[in-house]
Formats: sequence, structure tokens, C-alpha cells
Amino acid sequence: MKRLLLIGAALAALAAPLSANAADKLLNASYDIARELFAAENEAFVKQHPGVTVDQSHGGTSKQARAIVEGLEADVVTFNQVTDIDFLVKNGFVAEDWQKKFPNNASPFYSFPSFLVRAGNPKNIKDWDDLARDDVKVIFPNPKTSGNARYTYLAATAYAKEKFGGDEAKVKEFVTKIFDNVPVFDTGGRAATTTFVEREIGDVIITFEAETKAIAKQYGTDNFQQVVPSVSLLAEFPVAIVDKVAEKHGTQELAKNYLDFLYAPEGQKIAAEFGHRVLDEKVAAEFKDQFPEIRLVKVEDVFGGWPEVSKEHFSEGGILDSIYGNR
Repeated sequence: MKRLLLIGAALAALAAPLSANAADKLLNASYDIARELFAAENEAFVKQHPGVTVDQSHGGTSKQARAIVEGLEADVVTFNQVTDIDFLVKNGFVAEDWQKKFPNNASPFYSFPSFLVRAGNPKNIKDWDDLARDDVKVIFPNPKTSGNARYTYLAATAYAKEKFGGDEAKVKEFVTKIFDNVPVFDTGGRAATTTFVEREIGDVIITFEAETKAIAKQYGTDNFQQVVPSVSLLAEFPVAIVDKVAEKHGTQELAKNYLDFLYAPEGQKIAAEFGHRVLDEKVAAEFKDQFPEIRLVKVEDVFGGWPEVSKEHFSEGGILDSIYGNR
């Protein structure tokens, strides 16, 4: 009996470090073009939490959400679209009140669809109207798989609603023309960047402002220049704890600390350095000169909210399907 007790104690001692190690490791499933941003965020977070490891998974957020439901054990998600977190809610992975658990409806920073053109802007692209011209080739990823592209679709639709006074037939015709000008639909934002920059396909790429800044910085402002349209759609970047996974891993507290860090001054400064517009007033003021003014409209004001958008535009047989099918 005494020997059995000793063996049991030894096994318990061996198991304890394994449990602790599990609770010191996170997997963050994020959107496709956020690799560099979260490499920097993670490095700063780990410096404050010695012994902690944060791993990353990147892809189109709709694909990421499906992957989690199918078995990807992400403790947290940092997405670019509310509907993809709502998908996790419906499948029992995220709490229904997830937007109440962190400030600003669980969105630590924001951006919007913006334009990047080649040096000198040879096609003189200034606004959404130019994307529908016959001589312009437009690059953005597939809205079926990319939250980034869904924002582009919605921003173009919002612009057309204003332009045509809500005439839905003209709105659809306008957006369909833009889609017809896309020579290739990549699955995610980073692949679209590769198509535009390295394969040199297209006259303009539509992506988040943060990505346009990153491309210009990496490949040179002598090769590319940013164009801010007259109006665009507010793109929030929602975050959430994947409760079903975090409870299994014992990482709920660490996951919360990690997402809280994104709202802290250091996390906000890193986001601003990578071209995102932030909530912290002091950090925003520090980077103000790097962000031109723009009029942003909201999904709630133009479309009635994300549930309405999902039903009317993104559901099977919805408006997006009819436009996408017309290519």
C-alpha cells in the first residue's frame, strides 16, 4: 500500500508541471494579414509574462472560424469580422456576451478599406467610382473566405447606396462591375497582396489601411502610394476568448490577460505602429499625423447591423452570391 501511495505521489508530481505548462501557452487564431502585428504584440506580451508562449495561426477569418469548429484548438481569436465570432458562438465555442467582456464591443483598434496604387497613380484612381471603370483592374480577396474582402464589398455597396440614392438595382450593377474588374480572387488578404505586389497584377489593391501602409513601407513609397477614398466603412477588429478551448486548456486567465494587453498603452502603440487606428487617446494623438482624415460609415447605420448583413448579403443565395455568380 505504501509503495502504491509513493507511486501515486510521483505520478502526481509529474503531472503537475504538465498542467502548469499547458496553462502557460496560448494559440491565437487571427486574420490573414496580421502576422507582423501579432509577432510584435506577442513579443511584448511575453516579455511581461516570462515563461509564457503565444503561438499564432493566420488565415481568412471565416476559414479560421470553421477550423476551430473542426478542431483547431485556439484559446483566443483576434478576427476582423464580428460574424465569424458569432459563428463560434452558434457552435458553442464562445460566450454569447463576448462583446461585453472587453471595451469598445471587444474591438481594441480599427481600420477601413483603403486603396494602394502603383507609383505615380498611372490610372488616376481617386475614389470608388474609378474601380468600376473598364480600364482598371482591381485586386481584393474572395469575400467568401476573407473578412477583409467582405469589408471591401460592404464599403463599395455603402458608397453606391449614397451615390444612387438607395436605388438597389444601380447599387448592384455598380458593385458587380467592380467584381468583374477583379482578375483573380485569392483566399485571403496576404495572398492578394502577393498577387498585386510580387505578381504585379492589377492597378489597385483594396485592403485595410493598415495593410496599405505596411506594403508601402516594406516595398517602398517610390513603388506604391496610398489613396484614401472619400468615404469608407468602419472595420472593427473583434477579439474573444474561445471559452470551450480555454476551459479545456486551463488558460482562461492568461487568455484574458493577453486580450487586455491589446488595450493597454504598449499594445495600442504597437497596433498604431503597424498602421491601425487605436482607442487610447494619448497613443492616438502621438500618431495623429500618420492618419489622414476620412469619413467612416458604420454597418449598423447603413445596413442595420451584422445580423441583417449576414442574412441579406452573406447567406446562401444572398446578394453577394448573385453578384459573385455574375462574374
